[in-house]
Amino acid sequence: MIENNFKTKVIGVDIRVDRTAYALVNIRGEVLARDEFATQDYPNISDFVTKLADGITSLMEQSGDFESVRSVGISTPSGNYHTGCIENSPNLPWKGIVPLAAMLRDRLGMAVAVDNNANVIAMAEHAFGAAHGMKDFVLVNLGSGMGSCIYSHGAIHQGTNGFAGEIGHTTYISGGRKCGCGKLGCLEMYTAGKGVLQTAKEILAESDTPSLMRSVQQLTVRLIIEFCNKGDELAVEVMRRTGHALGVGLANYASLFNPEAIILSGVVSRAGKWLLEPADQAFEEHVFHNMQGKVKLLTSLYEDRELNVLGASVLAWDVKEYSLFK
Repeated sequence: MIENNFKTKVIGVDIRVDRTAYALVNIRGEVLARDEFATQDYPNISDFVTKLADGITSLMEQSGDFESVRSVGISTPSGNYHTGCIENSPNLPWKGIVPLAAMLRDRLGMAVAVDNNANVIAMAEHAFGAAHGMKDFVLVNLGSGMGSCIYSHGAIHQGTNGFAGEIGHTTYISGGRKCGCGKLGCLEMYTAGKGVLQTAKEILAESDTPSLMRSVQQLTVRLIIEFCNKGDELAVEVMRRTGHALGVGLANYASLFNPEAIILSGVVSRAGKWLLEPADQAFEEHVFHNMQGKVKLLTSLYEDRELNVLGASVLAWDVKEYSLFK
């Protein structure tokens, strides 16, 4: 059978707590057009899916590429590749089981794949970034939460039910800080964005030491990093404690999976040496001795926005093609 209608573009969608971005991406990984909207403006999932479907349709029509688009890939917190659902997300506005792939497929009439954002970022790193050519690595995303993906023998290890890699919800301190998942002491409450801010709050309360962090009304991770670069003593201590917690967690991870590298992405990873030096020190102190000095600690080469959309496009190519219009 001869076919000449090979489709050369896909849609990559990046859902985050604050915003949802979607882009038209060609077979070379080039972003041809993109748009976004505020996730929190749509607390009702049906309204959200309608907004997303309308936006994707408009993007394809404006680009004149409706007939050449093959499928949609979605990066989202708590996404499950096996079910196509967002499952019990502690941070997104929709609770319980959300059958996102099925809902959007019915609106658009084309194949839709959903996966956890850490898995999707790892796909981008493997295809285009720091993990290109690697078969065994771990991707850790430090955003509002802490997600991760295990690449083993060149493929993602999903686990029996699609939940492998939840390093952020392993216990760092028994009875510690309350996590959005309901548990106490989860690692992400000491390493991800919300954990960094909690650490800053505790450090500011410990003393009257002057700090630029005291001068802002709404502290953010980016501001803390900026203050570190300006030599702020307490901001540096925030990242030192964060890096120590991260290094211990990654050492446990590496001791189990023996990866070639651990790649960090997300806003917290942009702290550079302020985070990486204490993390590396704690990692080497706690990792299994046969792995000391043998696991590379890397940061992503991409900006977060670009990385998630590219990874979602890789996911879109992986799903079996489907169309209501054939």
